[in-house]
Amino acid sequence: MGVGEGDVYHTSSSFSSASEYGRAILETPRRLCERAWAVSTPTEEMTEVKARSGAEMSRSLHWWDVIALGVGGMVGAGVFVSTGTAAHKYAGPSVVIAYLIAGVSALLSALCYTEFAVEMPVAGGAFSYLRITFGEFAAFITGANLIMEYVLSNAAVARSFTSYAASAYGVLHADAWRVHVDGLASGYDQIDPVAVLVVLLLTVCLCCSTQKSSMFNLVMTVLHIAFIFFIIIAGFVKGDTENLMQAGDAAANPSGFAPLGIRGIFNGAAVVYFSYIGFDAVSTTAEEVKNPARNMPIGVSGSVIIVTVLYTLIAVALCMLQPYDMIDTGAPFSTAFQHVVGLEWATNFIGAGASLGIMTSLLVAMLGQARYLCVLGRANIVPRWFAAVNPTTGTPINATVFLDFSVVPGACTAGIALFTDLSVLLNLISIGTLFVFYMVANALIFHRHHVPGKTDALPTAAFLTLLSVLAITFVTAWQCDKYNRHNWTLYLLGGLAVALTTLFWVKVPTAQRGKDWSVPCMPWVAAASIFLNVFLLGSVDKDSYIRFLTWTAIAVVFYLLYGVHSTHDAEALMSLDIPLKEFAFDTTSEEKYIEQKLEEGCRPIVVQVKGESPYWNQVMPPSLQSVKLAITLD
Repeated sequence: MGVGEGDVYHTSSSFSSASEYGRAILETPRRLCERAWAVSTPTEEMTEVKARSGAEMSRSLHWWDVIALGVGGMVGAGVFVSTGTAAHKYAGPSVVIAYLIAGVSALLSALCYTEFAVEMPVAGGAFSYLRITFGEFAAFITGANLIMEYVLSNAAVARSFTSYAASAYGVLHADAWRVHVDGLASGYDQIDPVAVLVVLLLTVCLCCSTQKSSMFNLVMTVLHIAFIFFIIIAGFVKGDTENLMQAGDAAANPSGFAPLGIRGIFNGAAVVYFSYIGFDAVSTTAEEVKNPARNMPIGVSGSVIIVTVLYTLIAVALCMLQPYDMIDTGAPFSTAFQHVVGLEWATNFIGAGASLGIMTSLLVAMLGQARYLCVLGRANIVPRWFAAVNPTTGTPINATVFLDFSVVPGACTAGIALFTDLSVLLNLISIGTLFVFYMVANALIFHRHHVPGKTDALPTAAFLTLLSVLAITFVTAWQCDKYNRHNWTLYLLGGLAVALTTLFWVKVPTAQRGKDWSVPCMPWVAAASIFLNVFLLGSVDKDSYIRFLTWTAIAVVFYLLYGVHSTHDAEALMSLDIPLKEFAFDTTSEEKYIEQKLEEGCRPIVVQVKGESPYWNQVMPPSLQSVKLAITLD
């Protein structure tokens, strides 16, 4: 029996036949225990895992490209809905403060993302960050939720583009540019060819080149910001500062800058926070950014700061144009300009501006979702086909086409047809994204204070658990105490959270930190991010939680039926991916010969390894005790 150097060996796949798959299903509990907590390292993510895409993604983005992508992803159409709702129902003119609070929370999350993106500049974003800290299962659940939230919200946003584009031409009926199909049930009978064309255009752009997509986004973002500045200038020129302190109907509604007090401001912050969602997709471009150690911190943090300034100014402009209790929650800016003498025409202009915002936010979201799926393919949790990067364009074409063409029919199907308002963006992607922000902040603290095999994970895990419990208790008390009768409870819980973080900071030393860039004032920044994200999660509606749990259940089933077995097979195959020295088995003294070759650093290869062979189990590592191999015989 001979084994030559360079021979190719194959393990038996769990999906090679029905019997093999049945055997794999029976082994699911054992494989789940092995794979669910399996962590990779930053080095592995940047070398072995990255190499599975074949060609490399093109590094062509600069810091201004990252800023433009961040601004374009965040300044979408959500601001045109959330500002009116937050001002009218919760914060009043102090919606400006609400935007600042939400901006600080978004910046904290952005800093956590940035440290990971600099240390490990790969396309996986939150998936890769969680995979090196909490393991494969937690990473997959977060990544799967992000992809599914992106796909559904992109289809909905593409449909809303049609309504706003039509309003730019003075067509106010939402379905005016859609095609009615007789014979289908109501709500299922409006086909949206404009949405299909928009998604097709952006898909082609994303497939051709990330640099070209970035240039397209840059142009659209500049136009959109110019439109926002028009609203800001018009508001400051035509508005009245008295509207910042006085209600329109003072007899029925309280006046003042913060008519509903601090509670109204924080509730408003929870509403407007969803206008900041989008920078997480930018983190997936780290693999395509030149000098990520410099450009990622500037790009991600800079985009959040720019957006915060724009949001606060546009909120002031809106509240100056109308008293807070007169602001329309559905179309606040259009309604406000209808009451401004000489600017009635701006209503159509707002429709055009909102269309630009939808286009840029859709582009960035489509870019991010494709890279998430690409890295899931690299990790073998989904078929490896999705990991392929086109050598000519340097883009993950397979993942891009699959996801974005699934959006095209999705935008015309029954489920997506139900969501025709822009407010769906706030509800559809909110809980999944906030959950990921929460997980990334936890992962950063865990990564900083725990090194596998060198430090004890228990103190860090205990701190994160207790901090989350305090945050959940705080938001529960906040939601239940509508009349501020037990504010002492909130002060107590907040004080305990500060004391707990101080104790952890003093007692648990930092085990590692980013070499090129790291978040300052740790663990305070990440701990504050955890607390704020839990607080904002407490403001999400019940339907969003139902949707989140439904998608999570679907993702878990997929992982149990496919993902865990695919990664198990890949791990078994990689364990054989070691150069072999040429040698032959002496069948007359096999056991002694195997032992000798093992001492020399060789790997013995046999036709079939029997699990019931005591000597084989003794000399071979557990991962190879039941591996079947195809070899040649002399």
